[in-house]
Amino acid sequence: MFDPDAIQGALTALLACETTIPIEIFPELDSTNALLWQRYQGQCTMPRVAIALAQTAGRGQWGRTWISAPGGLYLSVLVPVELDPQFAYSLTLASVWGIVERLQEQGIPVQIKWPNDLLLQGKKLGGIKTETKVSQGKISAAVVGVGLNYQNPVPPTGINLEQFWQGTLKIEGDRLAALVIAGILQGTQKLAHSSIENILPDYFKHLKNLGETITYEGHQGIITGVNKKGELLVKLTAPGASSIVKIPPGQISLGYE
Repeated sequence: MFDPDAIQGALTALLACETTIPIEIFPELDSTNALLWQRYQGQCTMPRVAIALAQTAGRGQWGRTWISAPGGLYLSVLVPVELDPQFAYSLTLASVWGIVERLQEQGIPVQIKWPNDLLLQGKKLGGIKTETKVSQGKISAAVVGVGLNYQNPVPPTGINLEQFWQGTLKIEGDRLAALVIAGILQGTQKLAHSSIENILPDYFKHLKNLGETITYEGHQGIITGVNKKGELLVKLTAPGASSIVKIPPGQISLGYE
């Protein structure tokens, strides 16, 4: 399903550069994130990519397990980073933004569900799991893991690209992998050379939840944005008063259609 040379060729074209990025592909792994941390301990070159056709212990956010049946795209990218740990979640925001940008360029109308899910037609197409290493008080490396539904089985709240394309896979797996890798690199590099404040306005353009009404701790509020820590900003109103609350990632779930 995946060929490292084909992915590298597509990636070179997408990034308009000749840099070769090591890409490893495995029939099955426990976790692509875990594999790249092993490579990191061995002082490997960064960035670096690991892809698995299936995972037995895929990692989701907040300790959840990501079901990784054959037919999906399961990859992780190890990237060098220099970032204050309090803004670690900006890596996830930047990565999901970059991936959405790349997929939309291919005619796939993906949206973001706060904080890190990829939505297609209101259902979950994929998700992101970011892990970091801290050295001398700074984040020095990160692994951005992505699970994306390609032609694998999905639950009722999910969708895969084969369903979206009504049985015809319009993008080959190698190119899809290259698009996701390019999106992660685009996001993390823009974060490194600029700031999350310059990415958030574009993140908001793709954020499905912006302007939605939710109930939080018994009060109704409207989602007004996300800050650089990844916290959801919600405007709560009461007779004669209003306030903005900041909800950390993982504290609430916004659900699916």
